[in-house]
Amino acid sequence: MKITLVNPPYPQSVHSHPPFIPLGIAYLGAVAEKEGYHVTVIDCQAERLTYEAFKERIAQTPSDIIGVTATTLLYKSAMKIITIAKQEQPQAVTVLGGSHGTFWDENALNEYPSLDIVVRREGEQTFIELLDKLQTQSSLGSVLGITYRKQGKIVRNPDRPFLHDLDSLPFPAHHLLPLEKLKHNGKILFPLVTSRGCVYWCDFCSTVRMFGRGYRMRSPKNVVDEMQLVHDKYGVDQVTFYDDAFTVDRDRVMKICQELHDRKLRMTWDCGTRVDMVDRELLKTMHGAGCFAVWLGVESGSETILGAMNKKIKLEQTRQAYKTAHQVGLMTIANTVLGFPGETEQTAKETIRLIKELNPDDVGFYIATPYPGTPMYEEVKKNGWLRVTDFDKYDTAGPTFETPWLSMEKLAELRSKAYQDFYLRPSYVFKMMRRGGVYGIAAVKTSGAYLLRALHLKTW
Repeated sequence: MKITLVNPPYPQSVHSHPPFIPLGIAYLGAVAEKEGYHVTVIDCQAERLTYEAFKERIAQTPSDIIGVTATTLLYKSAMKIITIAKQEQPQAVTVLGGSHGTFWDENALNEYPSLDIVVRREGEQTFIELLDKLQTQSSLGSVLGITYRKQGKIVRNPDRPFLHDLDSLPFPAHHLLPLEKLKHNGKILFPLVTSRGCVYWCDFCSTVRMFGRGYRMRSPKNVVDEMQLVHDKYGVDQVTFYDDAFTVDRDRVMKICQELHDRKLRMTWDCGTRVDMVDRELLKTMHGAGCFAVWLGVESGSETILGAMNKKIKLEQTRQAYKTAHQVGLMTIANTVLGFPGETEQTAKETIRLIKELNPDDVGFYIATPYPGTPMYEEVKKNGWLRVTDFDKYDTAGPTFETPWLSMEKLAELRSKAYQDFYLRPSYVFKMMRRGGVYGIAAVKTSGAYLLRALHLKTW
């Protein structure tokens, strides 16, 4: 059978940004090739394909199975792709995967007649079993983790247990991707995922509900083997770890660092983690093994909002983590969430003040967005706060719901002023000018852009 996997384009309303490797598709391609299937990937983001251009491409790509991935932001785009694909290849079975389909499976099948099957949660084992059943024209009743149509009715099979031996997965099939079109500033950002699941369940996060509460890890050797592969095969000298919390298992991270030292594999890397899962020795060891930056979840500067988020961290832990990271020489990037239910103008300003106190090298002020599958989504729906139902707008840059404590207009204003306040500090601009290099130059350019915007914004 011929398999075509598609990464759909972003909605037109979303600001253009450099494309990145679609890791989920690369993993599905790898397991399918391992089983002997012929796989083609169409990456609409990397190739800048419009729907019309995709229509021409898919018409010339004979396919038995057409699989499309989608986050919430990409859902409507993915369904346009599936509708077009079905029109051009009516004999093909269309499959939706990814986080949004996992929690919107029955809705998706009801909303779009062109969609045949939804693969929920982790896709590798489910996809291979599904391909086998389709190839042999067998019943889909025993395939765990799918939702599909049968005789006009929607059938939702039980969930598939999570895969625990992550080392058993083949490395992502990068060769299937248009790598030349994925370059930014002459380089390709190669992502690695070394674990799945999370030990904490923040109420705004759908990822942990996609991959489960149990923390499942690849072995240190397996992780560094992949780093070695992309270094030797593609000349890559920098990777980024996409794990939700890279340092949950401290001992494993130390062993990864030791493995890098033992192989004399000189690669730089960055990762994201929690502020309560780092210490001086760990961060110093990571820095010595090539880590140049850490993304540390601040989320809020209010203890009250942190408690409402179910984040389970204290502000003092956040302050200590940033202080230690700076002392050992690491760049820091702060992630925050503005507008979580219960947020007020005052608590939002507490977050903005904390960020200036922490003085990270960069920051993301993200608007709380109620993704299906999260407790926050259920709370927002239950209380009648949802104002925007167009998933094309779920980009964390604009408000989608309004609470009694904070209007959407005020929240948008707070976010704009937060960026202005952060990037226009003279101390920040001078710090990044002294740093120089790609990251320093990028930061100074960002500050310049916000200076221009500030001419059109009110001050605090």
